[in-house]
Amino acid sequence: MSRIGKLPVPIPDKVKVTVHDRTVNVEGPLGTLNWTFPYGMTVTVDDRKKEVRVERPDDQRRHRALHGLTRALIANMVEGVTKGYERPMELYGTGYSVNVEGKRIVIQCGFAHPVEKDIPNGIEVAVDVPNTRGNDTPARFAVKGCDKQLVGEFAAEVRHIKPPEPYLGKGFRYVGEQIRRKAGKTFVGGAPA
Repeated sequence: MSRIGKLPVPIPDKVKVTVHDRTVNVEGPLGTLNWTFPYGMTVTVDDRKKEVRVERPDDQRRHRALHGLTRALIANMVEGVTKGYERPMELYGTGYSVNVEGKRIVIQCGFAHPVEKDIPNGIEVAVDVPNTRGNDTPARFAVKGCDKQLVGEFAAEVRHIKPPEPYLGKGFRYVGEQIRRKAGKTFVGGAPA
């Protein structure tokens, strides 16, 4: 048995989980999520024990792989509608800035024009420090939402606008991310031979 797949997913108070055909719907204080699970998996909701169980039909390799995956994704949905997910990010570089205008994020990161990116539904961008102060104090913001996949995907798209470069470290990075730095060219003086 899959160690992850055989564990039940507890349903907290204020969360409602329903299964219709192959679609799991999870409603909670922070929103509603739904997901269609793969063929072969069986998802049952036990209202008396307040838990969700995932079972697989046999021990084929594909079903073993999907067993843990299905359980983990349902657990992420339950956690997302109760606590939510957050991906804190930083932007390094002199004169760079991050601002939110309506449903768009506006980024100044060294290009000739500001980069504007639409914020998808279900995602919120909270800006803590809008402007950088030199190369040492970055602009800080966080991507928040109840859908873990959507939060991670949008954060990756923002990071892709200006990935951190290895010489000065300018660009977007996740909080806590380590960047491998390279030494720049050094000038060696001396008369030509």
